[in-house]
Amino acid sequence: GGLIIAEAVGATGLGRRFASVLFERYVRSYGALMIAVAVAATMLAFFMPATVARMLLLLPIVAALAERVGFAHASSGYNGLCMTALMITYQSGSAILPANAPNLVLAGATVTLYGVQLIYTQYFWVLFPVLALLKGIFVVALIYKIFPAEVQPEHTPPALPPMSVAEKRLALILALALLLWMTDAIHGVRAGWVALAAGLACLLPRIGVLPPVAFNDVKLGPFFYVGASIGLGAVVHESGLGEVLGNSLLATPDLQHGADFTNFMYLSVLNAVAGTFVTNPALPAVTTALAAPFAEAAGWPLAAAIMTIAVGYNVMFLPYQVPPAVVGLHACRMSVRDALRVTLPVAVAGLVVFMPLEYLWWRLIGYFGN
Repeated sequence: GGLIIAEAVGATGLGRRFASVLFERYVRSYGALMIAVAVAATMLAFFMPATVARMLLLLPIVAALAERVGFAHASSGYNGLCMTALMITYQSGSAILPANAPNLVLAGATVTLYGVQLIYTQYFWVLFPVLALLKGIFVVALIYKIFPAEVQPEHTPPALPPMSVAEKRLALILALALLLWMTDAIHGVRAGWVALAAGLACLLPRIGVLPPVAFNDVKLGPFFYVGASIGLGAVVHESGLGEVLGNSLLATPDLQHGADFTNFMYLSVLNAVAGTFVTNPALPAVTTALAAPFAEAAGWPLAAAIMTIAVGYNVMFLPYQVPPAVVGLHACRMSVRDALRVTLPVAVAGLVVFMPLEYLWWRLIGYFGN
């Protein structure tokens, strides 16, 4: 469903209109433009549950916008705007349940292994305030410092055509989908089914915005990637490999009841480091099977142990860990070396600053169950 929605947003031009309207009023200030890009990347995560699609939609727009305000390709300002879009697209998406592939793999794995459904609103409440909002502010400020620049905007902004019928229909479909996503704790319909219904609505005759043949243009790679990752998690669980790995890892730190901070940091850092070996999208498929023994050893609810996986894959040391980030670098023609100037310090800050802050947030909202 998310892949069809992404195709519809791109085909109708609604995403470009959203970005243009949001950015135009801020083109005279580099800092304000970075904030606007970050807000746009975050808002798109609610409406386009496909990270690759958001990268491919937003980054070319941001690259063109950078050149419009006087930033040549590979200049400091150009790199700053593009890295803002890339980093926030992933960081914010990792805290919104249907918005990133690792989230979907985690949700599927928890159902497959434990019969537990991740709830959209709970997932958002547990992760978004610290790992998306506070960390996002830090990311923008850091990029502003690493890539300083001054804008030189054109005097005449480009004219925006009237909103088409297809754009209006799609806006209504997305608004209804967002409403259902945000109220899933009330009606019980899960995020995946809502996304599928919204995607099918986009293909329906008369009320939809895409012809049926447009399904042929939908990139199904992420769908099979998620399915394969969930299957890998099931194999790890059913083969007993998850139990073996869990026992060996549990023996190392000596997790104890009541040592919530130590337990939280160990599990979160473990997942963050594991992501450098298996990539972040595949991480939940490998480590979700370990959540039950971890929860038992720490004296936590199962949900808390599961969510430390999300805390871990929120950290991105290297772009290759997140395939959509590599796509984004290609879309805006940025070098990996320039990207590492941002990803490495953000990852370090994630470990030493934002993981402890996330622990305090969990303690505040009583997520450890004690």
